Amino acid sequence: MNISRLLCAAVALASSTIGLHAQSASRQWVVYEGKDGPGKGKHVVFLSGDEEYRSEQGLPQLAKILAERHGFKCTVLFSVDPKTGEIDPGTKNNEPGMEAMDTADACVMLLRFREWPDEQMKHFVDYVNAGKPIIGLRTATHAFAYSKDSTSAYAKYSWNGKGEWPGGFGKQILGETWVNHHGAHMKEATRAVVEPGAENDPLLRGVKDVFCTTDVYGVNPPADAKILLRGQVLSGMQPTDPPVDGKKNDPMQPVAWTRAWTGPSGKPSKILTTTMGAASDLVNEGLRRLIVNGVYWGVGLEVPAKADVTPVGDFKPDFYGAGKHVRNVKPADLQ
Repeated sequence: MNISRLLCAAVALASSTIGLHAQSASRQWVVYEGKDGPGKGKHVVFLSGDEEYRSEQGLPQLAKILAERHGFKCTVLFSVDPKTGEIDPGTKNNEPGMEAMDTADACVMLLRFREWPDEQMKHFVDYVNAGKPIIGLRTATHAFAYSKDSTSAYAKYSWNGKGEWPGGFGKQILGETWVNHHGAHMKEATRAVVEPGAENDPLLRGVKDVFCTTDVYGVNPPADAKILLRGQVLSGMQPTDPPVDGKKNDPMQPVAWTRAWTGPSGKPSKILTTTMGAASDLVNEGLRRLIVNGVYWGVGLEVPAKADVTPVGDFKPDFYGAGKHVRNVKPADLQ
């Protein structure tokens, strides 16, 4: 190859690289391309958007684990302030990049009281109606909240929906909507206990010692749900704290369950719901493994005996709290 051709090739490569960097910098979501692994060729979309439980920190870490350790292509979407382009969980009506749902093989979501415009919501509803797997974390049980005078075609998804869909998306699909804090919020943490008879469920392979900083929710999953874990309410916020005495632990509330939901496609969706899942909960190896196992299970892959859930990079998420998200962060900063 002569010098002029070498120069042309170098210029072309540089232009291509600059173009990719510019695209990543302007994009309002994050894509982690999968490396080698069983998940290669599968696309997982993560939907973050809650004011309290730092899904904007926890879900990118799960995505990196699935991409780096298991080969899945992972796209993470955020609530974004349209004026600044910054991640802002308080912006409830804007989740850029929802078109990614059109090619998703699995969805992991931690949303709270969102009211997306119909053009964004349609991509999510089409995914749900196609009978694809959903993994709902923590406040996904009350993911959507439409105003009383809403004219949206998707208002029935609202957490407090009545009539056609009592309890909305959470109750109808995940198995529960918002009920109450069963454990004392920010005072009584959770130890997960395996439900008798669920010990050999593939989703619990390698899952042990699950401790979460969040409290147990009051829930009543439907009769068709399979309970995997129940939440033992602890008397404090440390894993060594003893359980509280009395009715809070008699009986213990479910904190993880599966079920199937059949929509317009006639194809049953695999549903995994857990009321755990704050970013600070995901410091726990057992909980990370449950969710990674859920993705394998959802897309029809054999669940590993002990999936590698080692964090990618430095993972020290902030403790949860309403309105305490880190300011001035754009999706490109997390790429």
